[in-house]
Order: sequence, then structure tokens, then C-alpha cells
Amino acid sequence: MTFDHRSQRCALILACLLLLGSACTPSPTPTPASPTVSDTPTPSQTASEAATQTPWIITVLPQATQDLPGEAQGTFILSLPDGGYDHLFAYNPASLPLTRLTASPWDDISPALSPDGNWVLFASRQNGYWDLYMLNLQSGGILRLTDSPEYDGAPAWSPDGSWLVHETYTDQGMEIIIRSAIDPSVLPIQITNDTFLDSSPTWSPLGRQIAFVSNRSGEPEIWIVDLDRASSDQFINVSNSTGTLESHPAWSPDGTRLAWASADPVTGLTSLWVWNILSPDAPAVRIGAGDLPVWQDQEILATRLSAPTQVHLTAYHLPSSLLTLPPVLLPGDPQGMDFGVTSVSLPGIFAASASLTPALLYLPAEDGGSDTLPGRTALVDLSDVVASYPQLSDAVDEAFQALRARVALECGWDVLANLENAFVPLSVPLDPGLEQDWLYSGRAFTLNTALIQAGWMVVVRQDFGQQTWWRIYLYTTAQDGSMGRPLAEQPWDFSTRSGSSQAYEQGGTLMDSIPGGYWLDLTALAAEFGWERLPALTTWRTYYSGAHFNELAFTAGLDWYTAMLELYPPEALTTPTIVIPPTRTVTRTPLYYRSPTPTRTSTPRPTNTP
Repeated sequence: MTFDHRSQRCALILACLLLLGSACTPSPTPTPASPTVSDTPTPSQTASEAATQTPWIITVLPQATQDLPGEAQGTFILSLPDGGYDHLFAYNPASLPLTRLTASPWDDISPALSPDGNWVLFASRQNGYWDLYMLNLQSGGILRLTDSPEYDGAPAWSPDGSWLVHETYTDQGMEIIIRSAIDPSVLPIQITNDTFLDSSPTWSPLGRQIAFVSNRSGEPEIWIVDLDRASSDQFINVSNSTGTLESHPAWSPDGTRLAWASADPVTGLTSLWVWNILSPDAPAVRIGAGDLPVWQDQEILATRLSAPTQVHLTAYHLPSSLLTLPPVLLPGDPQGMDFGVTSVSLPGIFAASASLTPALLYLPAEDGGSDTLPGRTALVDLSDVVASYPQLSDAVDEAFQALRARVALECGWDVLANLENAFVPLSVPLDPGLEQDWLYSGRAFTLNTALIQAGWMVVVRQDFGQQTWWRIYLYTTAQDGSMGRPLAEQPWDFSTRSGSSQAYEQGGTLMDSIPGGYWLDLTALAAEFGWERLPALTTWRTYYSGAHFNELAFTAGLDWYTAMLELYPPEALTTPTIVIPPTRTVTRTPLYYRSPTPTRTSTPRPTNTP
């Protein structure tokens, strides 16, 4: 693999900027004016590298045969779903296939590559709670940084690699914490201490500013905390975009520009914006579609490009907004990603277990009875499931039971034991607009809508093109950090439709605030078992049943008619055309605009009398 001269120059510039940022940092201790000491426990002082894990390589993405135009030199570090958990992967579209870095049965998310390229900082549930860890890319060893039941996530490095900033969940909500990356005895510094949602921090390469997301203005905006200012005026709102929802700030390598994602709650469209810190009064510039910006160099901005059931990786060239990386299909929704130059040549030690395969999440089996016709699929009864017709197709019942068991484990309660619907016979009519619903095929189920009314389920609106989709979150029974994660998006409130005419026309509104506590992303977990969400009907804003927010279907790439043929003969799916037979006797049709034909009547004439 050879890179062009432009890529080499970009790599040298990036390396120089990192060294310059480290050398120019005034002090290794980024202590803001009047800091507030956090109550978060300090990391264990006896932390040591754990045994080297046994990662392996999977080639999900094809390796490019030639250099891409405008390609930046470096490696993507991503957190992707695999085998029922989120694991860390390394990837380069042109030179490195998707390479596994972690493989244990727990979630590893939010990776951040260190400035020297030796470590990957990430959040993990190795001990049953969300804590921060570091993966050494040379040895494969893992070092633990925090040890507390509270959620710790979204870490980012300081320019010199000595400090890190991350989000942590407290009784008040999400807060921003700074802690030492090399000395666990140093007490952490709590940057925010309020009831607002403060999340997704990222450290400026210049060393003295941290960008993060906060709803302290009433809605999610991009804020900067200046570590050199007094506590009274150290927070600055840089996005100032009323009516949109901002997320995922990312600094350019030289620290002069800040990118973020902005979602319009009315249209549902999400775009990338870039703001120049050297021209603070100038508005941010829209770059293109995307929702997770990551700088590859000064001119290339990579991003996640989401679709209803697929996720792609792409990159834009600035300022032209032209694509430098054609959209590459990823095997799942990234739970964080970063880009940088690693200190070792991957895969290295991570290729030691390349022959391993992911564990199967369920074992499909044919359980149909002997009375099933050849070429047809039987219906299987669902044990201990409450529904009008507790049955599913024999092709998907194992996937449902496996998902049910996993959701009960992750949530602490058997959510799928009580359903609104599973299989629905053709003789049972559904609501208008659902005449070809997947429930008829035995390959879908709908959650009980009472869950959303009771507050145990929330849905987040996501629009793609002209269609609306929903992401389902379930409230966990254990709220000590051992289950689920805190919400970072505002759910949709259908109940406001009855409060005002404007809310009725919009199908509801966003909730006033993000609900607290820990929640399970059912949509993401179900997708790993093959269950997909379905789009809302175009009339969902004025038609509650048309929202379709509580249904999951196991389509397996089939269209509705093909899936129906697994249960029914073609004749059963043919709608007969009504033909009115002619009558034997011609009957005159009266016309409302024509008077009846008058009947001739003899008029008596006078008779002359002589």
C-alpha cells in the first residue's frame, strides 16, 4: 500500500501538530479557576495490566485495490456490535480490513486513540459497571482507570496524553470530569456541577478548552469551557442554534475549527457543521449529511452516515464538501469512533486468533408438526407469552426466544412476555393502512403500548428522507449502573397531540427534558438478533396507530408477499374483484332531475243543450 505525496504531507503535518501541541502546553495540570472537587471515587492505585486478550480478525469490509483520492493516512478505531456485544475494531478503507481489538463477552464503547498512538482509551462493562480502560496496542494488555458503580463514558485525551476528560452519571445527571491518565492518586476535577445534561466532552489540541454538549440553554447546544477563565464566565455557547439539537463535537487537529452534528426535530434531518474559532462571530458552515464527525486531517472530515437499517462510513473534503471516501457499509451502528496514526502496524498480535468465529446468538430449528404442507412453514406456539394469538413462524421463533431471554437479562424484567400482538390471522382485520402488515406473516410482534404510557418505554424519532422511524428504549429495573446506559437523546411525546393544534399536526412534540436513569436500546439489541424496526405510515402525525413505533419484524431480506407464501397458498392472498351480475328484468332507473312522464287524461267538454 503506497500513499500519494499529499497524504504523506498531511501525515507529517498532523504529527508535527501533535508534537507542537504537547510542547506548547503551559502546564500538565489543566486546573480551571476555582475547580469543584468531584465525589467520584478515584481509580484503584493497584491497577495493573490484565492478561492479554485474544482478539481476532474478521473481513466484513472488502479491502480497496487502490488509493482513494484525498485519503488521510491513519487508522479508524470503531466500536461495533458483534456477537451480541459492542467490541473495538481497527479499520482503514484502503489498507486494513476490519480488525478485532477486543473479543470478551461485555461491551466496549467510545474509543479514543492516544496522541502517541500507543493506547486506546474506552468505556467498558468488564466488571459489570461502566468504567474507563486503556488498551495497549503493542502488547494487547488492558489497564483499568476507574472503579465505581456510576456510569463513566465518552473519554477524550488531553493534547499531551497526561490527562483525560469524560462524562459521568451522578444523582444530578450527566457531568464532566477531568482526571489524570498516569497518576491514579490525583483527585479528579469536576468541571460541571449542575442539574443539566453535560456530555460528549472533547479536548482542544491547543490544551486549554473543552467542548461538550449541554442543555443548559433549554435544548442541546455545543458549549466550550475555558480552563483559563473564572468560573462565572468560563462556559460559552458556540452553536447558538435555536430549534435544533446539537451533538458530538470534534476539534480539528490544529484546534482552530470545531465540528458537530445538528438535527432538526421537525424534518428529522441531521447535518454536519463546522465553526471557525478564529472568527467567532461568523456563523457555522454546513458540510453535509452525517451525525458523528471525526477529523482525519485538516481537510478531511469523516462521519457516520445512518440509514433506517444500515450505517455507512464516509468522509468529506473541506471546504468543497465533496466526498473523499465513498460510503462504506459497516456491519452495525458504531458506538463511537476515532481516527489517528497508531504506533504499531496492525494487526500484529491481534491476528493471533484469526480462525475464531463469532458465537451464534441462537440456533434455528424446524419445529413444525407433521401436518405442515411441503414448502410451507408452520406456526409455533410461544410458551408463557400473553397475546391474542401467541404464535410465530417456525422460521423465527428461536430468534424471538433468544431475544426475549437477552432483553430480560439486560433489563431485569421479561418485557416480551406480554405483547400487544404476535401472529395475526388473515381473518382478523388490523387498523386502516395495515392491510399488509408483517404481523400477518408470523414474522413480527408488537410491544404492549401500555409500556409507553406507564413510562417504562420511550421512543426517539429518527427521519430518513420522507419516512419516520423510531428507536425504542426500555427502562431497566436496576438503576445502579449495572444495566443499560443513560439517555442522550430527547424522546418523542405522543400525549401532547391532545394539548394543542400545532402539536396535533406534528404528531406530538419532543419531551421537555431527557428522562433520567438507565435505559436499554432495544432497537440496537434486536437488530443483532435479526429483528428490524418498521417505518411509520405517512399519516402518523394525525393517526396514532400509523406511528408503528412498537413493531419489530424479522424480514430476513424477504418482501411481504414472499413471506406470506410461507404460510398461505397464493389463492389465499388474491383479493377477488366484485362483479355485479346483470338483472334479467330491465328496470327503469328514475332520474332525480326528470319529472315523470305525464299520463294523458280526457278532459270533459261542455255539451250544448238545445
